[in-house]
Amino acid sequence: MSDPLPLDTAPSGDGSAAPYDALLLLSFGGPEGPDDVVPFLENVTRGRGIPRERLEEVGAHYYLFGGVSPINEQNRRLLDALRSDFVEHGLDLPVFWGNRNWAPYLTDTLRELSKAGYRRVLTFATSAYASYSGCRQYREDLAAALAVLEEEGHPLPHIDKLRHYFNHPGFVEPVTDGVLAALEQLPDGVRETAHLAFTTHSIPDAAADTSGPPAAHGSGGAYVAEHLDVARVIVDAVRERTGVEHPWNLVYQSRSGSPSVPWLEPDICDHLEELKASGAAAAVMVPVGFVSDHMEVKYDLDTEATAKAAELGLPVARSATVGADPRFAAAVRDLVEERAATERGGSPERCALGALGPSHDVCPVGCCPARTPKPAAAGADSPYS
Repeated sequence: MSDPLPLDTAPSGDGSAAPYDALLLLSFGGPEGPDDVVPFLENVTRGRGIPRERLEEVGAHYYLFGGVSPINEQNRRLLDALRSDFVEHGLDLPVFWGNRNWAPYLTDTLRELSKAGYRRVLTFATSAYASYSGCRQYREDLAAALAVLEEEGHPLPHIDKLRHYFNHPGFVEPVTDGVLAALEQLPDGVRETAHLAFTTHSIPDAAADTSGPPAAHGSGGAYVAEHLDVARVIVDAVRERTGVEHPWNLVYQSRSGSPSVPWLEPDICDHLEELKASGAAAAVMVPVGFVSDHMEVKYDLDTEATAKAAELGLPVARSATVGADPRFAAAVRDLVEERAATERGGSPERCALGALGPSHDVCPVGCCPARTPKPAAAGADSPYS
């Protein structure tokens, strides 16, 4: 667990974050050495019956980088950015960190928060969009951790989750700047006609169709609708700053699972082949679906897709994710203050760009359902309300 102050220090409950007394940065987690890789993948795939030999094969991606995923170090940088921003702006709210699949584990972090007397915990997940794997699964892990605390006899903190932030200006603006910087990396003469390939994690078609509140976005589901909406905002912002309307598509990466199950397509590598065949001169890969340059960005885009582009003779560049950008940290502060003011009975301004507007604060019943439903915290159907 990462502690901003001694855990025997009682929270004050004062400041503009009231009624909340702590913020939990909740992330996926990743291995930090070769010996961690297979145990980490066992955590990720627990209950699916995947043999160790297959996990060793998947782990090859991590071994290319010394068995270390960048995600934990990037979360440490984000923690530092959040704490610095909060102090600078007088937000009296300690920030803690817990992971779903590797140390510091979520259950351990919540246990220590409970022991220290924290009772109203706001959660910020490092996933910006609505989907089962990007939202409800995090909420299920929160509920599972609270169940452990309940069995151990610890007081249970009340946990809320910040709304989806894919269209918050503090997320969109750094991504837009990253696209502009990537365009500058392309050779002269192809920059103005470069295609923008907005990439995100592929998920099963069924999960995409049922993502978000029931029937909120028609047959397309919230996951795809949110990505398309923010991509349009970024394309418009690039045009306003350069005078160029770049052609663009939403494409997918990092597919896993059975080949017989339909997943969102096209894959980024297939898309690069299509661009080359259509006569495109260059492309920028924009990992709009990811908060930081973790393994699926470093391997699937920087390694695999970049190699495919070189094989095709197609010039490509990859834009940066938001990472620990100060504007992103400020966006988290804004979301915290917005939710806190709402809990106090106020009607704060809710910043959002694009056509979809700000997301809901509380996930309704039936939002992003799983095939096998489990209890989930921080929602209308939470057993720990």
